[in-house]
Amino acid sequence: MKENKKRTEALTVSAIMIAFAVSISAICAAVPFLNLPFGGGFTIASMLPIIIVAYMYGTKWGILTAFAYSVMQMLLGFNTVSSFFLPGDSQMIWWRALIVLLVDYVIAYTVLGLGGIFRNRFETKKAIVLGSIVAISLRYLAHIVSGAVFFGAWAEWFFTQDGFPAWGQAILDAFSGDALAIVYSIIYNGTYMIPEIIITAIVACFITRIPQIKMRDNG
Repeated sequence: MKENKKRTEALTVSAIMIAFAVSISAICAAVPFLNLPFGGGFTIASMLPIIIVAYMYGTKWGILTAFAYSVMQMLLGFNTVSSFFLPGDSQMIWWRALIVLLVDYVIAYTVLGLGGIFRNRFETKKAIVLGSIVAISLRYLAHIVSGAVFFGAWAEWFFTQDGFPAWGQAILDAFSGDALAIVYSIIYNGTYMIPEIIITAIVACFITRIPQIKMRDNG
């Protein structure tokens, strides 16, 4: 009976946190200056609710919750997702499109379930802040891989756009081929993922004051 109660509680909290995370993400997606013109954008700590679930209920439960969140993100980004399969500039060979979805959505968001790995290793604030940094950095890494492999062809065009800093030409002079694609992906995805990491870490410092989270320590 006690185990069933814990499972019910975890399901309820997870559902609420997913809804909370999706709501923040959707609101931020509607704010133009938070989004990049060619995909990606940073939010106001939209991934933190998923990381908190991972901290409260453990990595296994966190990964399941994060996977469910990845599915919600695919639905939320339906226009982008569908463009990979439909005729147009973004259309890809079907298997490439599936791999992009796997890396940019399923893997990139499911790794948020690792946000609780420092529970019981550090005090609450440090554990959640470090967990947030690690989990979102892993998402950043997933986007770097996807960007370099599947969107690296845009690198030269990207660095020669009007308004790009003067060092764009220096990058083109220093790198080419796969190396240029990797640098492009690191910079492009970093423009929104690095602010996301910083914002989430800051918000996490305040969230840890919530008693229900602290109660999970050593539990």
